[in-house]
This record gives sequence, structure tokens and C-alpha cells, in this order.
Amino acid sequence: MRSLMASFCGGLLLAAAIPASASVDGKLLDMLLANGSITAAQHAELSADLARETKAAQRAAGKQVKSEQLAALEQKLAWAANTQLKGDVRVRYENIHIEDELDNGGRDKDRQRIRARLGAFSQVNPEVEAGIQIASGGGKEARSTNEDMSDYFSKKDLWLDLAYIDYHPLQVPGLNVFGGKMKQPWLSVGDVIWDSDVNPEGAAATYKRQFGDAELFGSAGYFVLQDNIDGEGVQFEHDLRLYAGQVGARLAPADSVKVTLGGSVFGYDNDEDAPGTGALRANGNTTDEFRLYEAFGQLDLIGLPLPLSVYGQYVLNGAARGVDKGQDQAWLVGIMTRLFDVGVDYNYRDVQRNGVVGAFADSDFAAGYVGSRGHKLKLKYDLSKNFAVGASYFRAQSDVASRFTDDAGVSTLQMDVEAKF
Repeated sequence: MRSLMASFCGGLLLAAAIPASASVDGKLLDMLLANGSITAAQHAELSADLARETKAAQRAAGKQVKSEQLAALEQKLAWAANTQLKGDVRVRYENIHIEDELDNGGRDKDRQRIRARLGAFSQVNPEVEAGIQIASGGGKEARSTNEDMSDYFSKKDLWLDLAYIDYHPLQVPGLNVFGGKMKQPWLSVGDVIWDSDVNPEGAAATYKRQFGDAELFGSAGYFVLQDNIDGEGVQFEHDLRLYAGQVGARLAPADSVKVTLGGSVFGYDNDEDAPGTGALRANGNTTDEFRLYEAFGQLDLIGLPLPLSVYGQYVLNGAARGVDKGQDQAWLVGIMTRLFDVGVDYNYRDVQRNGVVGAFADSDFAAGYVGSRGHKLKLKYDLSKNFAVGASYFRAQSDVASRFTDDAGVSTLQMDVEAKF
């Protein structure tokens, strides 16, 4: 019996010392049976134990492989989990009537339009986000992503609308640094200076910080409009460029009252070297230099039977020159509320000929021309989640919209159906 146990233990030690496969372990048991080290009953019992252990090991190995494969797959697809797709499609009917203009395909319009946008916005890592968006549009116009329904069912153009990197270091909460073609980094309470479709190109930084019930915010940016505008060389000093800065505060003097106040500076460099129509002097401007100073504010009243917001902005072009250098101001006042689930936004504005840059101002008001004053009324109703209908009406008097009449009336009606996803 002592020799049997010694032989058996020797066999087990041999099996443990050599990481053999299940088939090798089975041969070892057969050898122990053949030389009499174990009985037939022991051989059968040990073989059964070996079979169970082999199956358990195979299952564990399979689970480990699957786990490793799943981890590798998750690592490869991590970008997808951190990427968000956003887009919208809008169908619009638009009628533009300018007093005394010819109703024959000129500045008067009666048309159907579409807009399509699709963007991918990815959290690359905890400190970096990247965004890309394409959009429709009938040309390189910075102020519009609309495309006319025309040209015999022809294919419509798509353009690169956004392409930026957003770096927000964890060590400096509230700071975002942008580079590329980006959304406007400044706050706008009205569209006197900037049409909402304008996406500037360059570098910018935004910062916000909370101090009790007050939040301070600011932004600064350097943007390129045209490379080597004066033809004197390829250095930065010869580019047409924009320097932008803004500071402001959001205040909460009471639970039901929110106040936003701020100011901005938009200074253009080498703008005097830009050619006339088609560059900065466009859509009614008569000056070729711009340095815009903006003051803006918004008052939000919460908890009323109807939500109410009052907003306004004032702009002065401190660099206007030429025969109309005195026409250097623009202002807007407006009110927003909600009636029977219908969003209502009304404002009145007066935009003098050189108060803002005509190439970037609201493209819908007064058919996109400065030197205009009048009303804007916008209504919007949500039919269901992310699906809405809306209507906008603009009534303005313009000094430049008509080629045949001074102080011409300009009426614009827009009817929209919009789906977001």
C-alpha cells in the first residue's frame, strides 16, 4: 500500500510539474494503470475527475477569450459611445416683396427652400472635444444654409459648416479654447451684428466662473477673413482679420428674476484694403472700416402666468468714415414669451448704413440689407418632440434694398416645418 501511494503521488507530482494537455494527462493515468500503480476503479475515478476539470478549464478559457475580445471591441468602439450625431431638416416657403422692384426673378422672391445639417461631435478624451458639421447652401454665403427648390431636381450642394477642436483643461474649470471653424464663441441676444448661421474661423477662448449668485463670462478671439488681402505678402500682417472680445455677467437678484449684461468689441484689421462689394463693404455699407462696440442686456422674469424676456443691444461703429460716417449706429429691442404653447419673439430694430458689417448682419431682415429699420415677429409651435412648425414676418423700411426707390418697404414672410434629431 505504501508503494502504491508513493507511485500515485509520484505520478501526480509529474502531472503537476509538466503543464500537459488533457490528452497527456489521460496517457499518464493509462501508464499508472498499466504498471499497477493504480487500480481500475481508481483509474476510472481519476479519469472522470480529469474530464470535469478539463471542461471547467475550457469554459474558463472560453470566457477569458470572450472577455478579452469584448474588451478589445469596446476599446475600438469607445469613440462611438463618446460621439453624438445631431442634425435637422427644414422645409420653408418664403416670399420677399421690395417696393418698386421688378417681379421677374430680381430681388423680389416667391420660393420654396430646404435646409439640411448633420454634425458629429465627439468627446476625444476628458479634456478635448472635436466637431464636424456639413450643411446645405446655394453658395459660399456665410449667412445662409438654405437651398432653393429649383434646377430640375438637380443634386444640391453640401458645404463644410463646422470643423473645430475644443480644449477644456480639467485644471482650469470653465475655460474652453477653440480652434478651426467654430460656432460663434460670443453671446448674442439679438442678430443685429451677427446672423446666426455665420460660423467664424480662427482661434478663440471662452471662460466663465460662478461667484455666489453671479456668473461672470468672457471671450476673446482672433479670426481670419481673407488671406493676403492687400497682395503685399503671405504674412499674417497682410490678412484681413477680426479681433473679438466680450465680457459680461449673469445675475440673479431674486429667484424669479435673471439679468444678463455685457459688452463686446469687434475690431477689423486691414479692412480698408478689402475690395468693395463682396467683402466687408456689402449690402448697403458705404464705409470700408469697422470697429464695433456693443452693449447688450436681457431680463428674464420667471414664475409669471406667462414667461417673459426683454432684451436689447446697441452698436456703434467707431471707425466709420466717408460721406455716411454719421450713420454709424444700430440698435434693437425685443420681447419673448409663450402663448398657448406658441413661442413668440418680437423685436424692432434700426440699423444705419455703417452701423454694422453688411456681410454678416441678419440675412432675413430687410432682405439682408443695412440702412433699414422695422419689425420682426416670429412664432413657433412644437407639434411633437423635435418636430415644429413656425412662421416669421419682417416689415422694414430700407434705404438701399430697392434699386429704384429710397425708403422702400420690404416685406418678408417665412413658413417653416422643421425636424431635429
